[in-house]
Amino acid sequence: MAHSAGFEALDFQCWPEETQLARSREFLAQMQTRRSVRDFSREPVPYELIENAIATAGRAPSGANQQPWTFVVVSEPALKQQIRQAAEAEEKESYTRRMSAEWLAALEPLGTDWHKPHLQDAPYLIVVFAQSWGVEPDSASGAATRIKHYYVAESVGIAVGLLLASLHLAGLATLTHTPSPMAFLSALLERPANEKPYVLIPVGYPAEGAQVPRITKNRWPASWCGAEDCPGSVRGREGDWR
Repeated sequence: MAHSAGFEALDFQCWPEETQLARSREFLAQMQTRRSVRDFSREPVPYELIENAIATAGRAPSGANQQPWTFVVVSEPALKQQIRQAAEAEEKESYTRRMSAEWLAALEPLGTDWHKPHLQDAPYLIVVFAQSWGVEPDSASGAATRIKHYYVAESVGIAVGLLLASLHLAGLATLTHTPSPMAFLSALLERPANEKPYVLIPVGYPAEGAQVPRITKNRWPASWCGAEDCPGSVRGREGDWR
């Protein structure tokens, strides 16, 4: 396929099938141990692990390659305390007034409430912002020009997935936390108007004796359909239909 200037050769390595399967199975085995953690140790974490995970997230595909994300890393104790206080204020309001009985019932097996000590205990908080639009200087006047961004939520969601996977493979625990509303994060972290809070991720090591809810994950997602399967049916690795 011919391309105009501005393209380069793809850097891609082909693996033997045995290697492909081994790498795929190893990754699956690693990710099957990933859990959301709410009990964090205050043990320091090498900052390079955070940097590498964010660099990995930055390799995510994005609409028109606009990379509409900002990752803000918070480690300063006073700022973490402010974030916790603001988050707990919103969460308390949600748990006592905003959430429906159905919503509270769905959360009950997870044992969550409005108290969020992990926001202070975790050594790092990674706050991900979605850039609703971009800002670039006009080539002629130099004035700031608003640039439309495409598929922002999808792009940032993919980046967050890579971020979580990278942190897990580095031996770190995480939690995806989305207090609602999250405007306080924009104010505390002094973000520009085009950035909207997307998710707040505490990162660190699990506290000694940390526990997680006893839950199950579907071996195969309900919407998954193998190449030889009929629509609406799911077949497992051993050929069992589900």
